[in-house]
Amino acid sequence: MWEVVTESTQKPPSFTLTAMEREPIAILEAHTSPGLAGNEIGLALSLKRVVQRMAPTMRLVSPQDAASRINRQGLASEYARMRVDYAQSNILDRNTLRKIGAALGVRYVFQPRLAAFTQTLYERWEFPALNIKILRTRVSILRLALQLWDTETGDLVWASTAEGSFQEEALTDEPVYLREAGRITWGSIISDFAQGKTASLYNPANNLLDSLIGPGNVDEDSASHTPAAVSGGK
Repeated sequence: MWEVVTESTQKPPSFTLTAMEREPIAILEAHTSPGLAGNEIGLALSLKRVVQRMAPTMRLVSPQDAASRINRQGLASEYARMRVDYAQSNILDRNTLRKIGAALGVRYVFQPRLAAFTQTLYERWEFPALNIKILRTRVSILRLALQLWDTETGDLVWASTAEGSFQEEALTDEPVYLREAGRITWGSIISDFAQGKTASLYNPANNLLDSLIGPGNVDEDSASHTPAAVSGGK
């Protein structure tokens, strides 16, 4: 079982998915706090694949291509300083952002962020005398944020936050994987973005989002050959 609640800003009226077919968007590597460092690795790639699945007409520059182009233009150190400052201010420096946009050949960039990730295992239906655990409930809480920045003006065009709760009952110690939780949570954010929603509640009744769970469900091959309409939340 899972549930994701989102809160998003309004997009400018002129900023539509049709415009995204003409204006590519680059996805920068995900950011996080020092206490969560390491958990953010792979989240930007996951976001890219979810966007391809849910909004296949959007043109994207992948995190891998973005990193290569930034380094190729000799901007790695300046980009790193921008990220350090971003950790303190939640603002991407306009001057550096303009250089990054020129290097990537894009006007807009997505900046993903991991805000929180916790997992808890609850024991249920236990026989203490025999040390036998009949059932366990695993609960994961994930908070993600996504911002859209205009590299030419330095404007924060759009922002969204989402908190997901994921529960599973099982007899093993296998966790609720961050990859699976991330797919669902990114999908909820992108659904808001595509539909212009400012607050939503998503759950397994949303078949498109629920289909993001499972190995290979949002890999590049399936994403590029499976255009799907974005479904709404509640």
